[in-house]
Amino acid sequence: MARKTAAQRREARKNALFVLPMALVAVLLVAVPLIYVLITSLAASDGSGFTLANYKALLRADYLKVFLGSLQLALLTTVLCFAVGYPFAYCMARAGRRWRSLLMLLVIIPFWTSALVRIYGWKILLQANGPVNGVLRALGLIDKNVKFLGSYGSVLLTMVYCLISFMILPCHSAVDKMDFTLVEAARDLGAKPWRAFLTVTLPLTMPGILAGCVLVFVPSVGLFYLSDIMGGGLVLVGNLIRDQLLKVRDWNTGSAMSMVLIVLTAGIYLLYRRSGGDDLGVF
Repeated sequence: MARKTAAQRREARKNALFVLPMALVAVLLVAVPLIYVLITSLAASDGSGFTLANYKALLRADYLKVFLGSLQLALLTTVLCFAVGYPFAYCMARAGRRWRSLLMLLVIIPFWTSALVRIYGWKILLQANGPVNGVLRALGLIDKNVKFLGSYGSVLLTMVYCLISFMILPCHSAVDKMDFTLVEAARDLGAKPWRAFLTVTLPLTMPGILAGCVLVFVPSVGLFYLSDIMGGGLVLVGNLIRDQLLKVRDWNTGSAMSMVLIVLTAGIYLLYRRSGGDDLGVF
């Protein structure tokens, strides 16, 4: 018994040595910055101590409007990514091996290039004298150039473009692992294709759908640079935090906004885990 206990202790020490570097990195690069932001958000602007005034300042009507607008844009982005990404993921999972590899390559290729380069590509396509307006004029669909840039739709389009891969990958993984004999059984029992999809396929692939929604919704709240590049004139939470930190130099209020965003993100993730989600793995 003593030998077994000694072996267990050696194993525990060895495991601790493996975990220690990762724990140090997590503390230095995650925990310490978060604690600093939290302390700054609670500090009074005059240095007199700690206060909740920085959080109370966020209840201003213009701040609440920005937060609600950011959440609305994130929700629309998530819905559109699901509407486009889920059918694509389903077809990719059901395709032959050769086509599946090609489709997977098309999904992964955007990760090989900078997001800024790809967004500026969309800006060139959608500008007044760009290819999109040129094609529409050539087809006789328009008489004068359509102003795509500077609109809500252009920001939403690029948001979906940047994040749709994060919906496709977990949905593809869920569909690929599904037992399709259950669908065949439902069809044999008289269920129509749409009913078999709603009662069998959709529930079985729900973990992948939830993972995709989290992976899309959370980052879409803070992708403020898309609005700046596409000229949408939208002020999102990220813009607000950037302006508070770099222009107004109000680090306390900016830190409070950051903490609200962090708590919102953590809350969404906890809801996802409570609904039975995994660790957001996509493969």
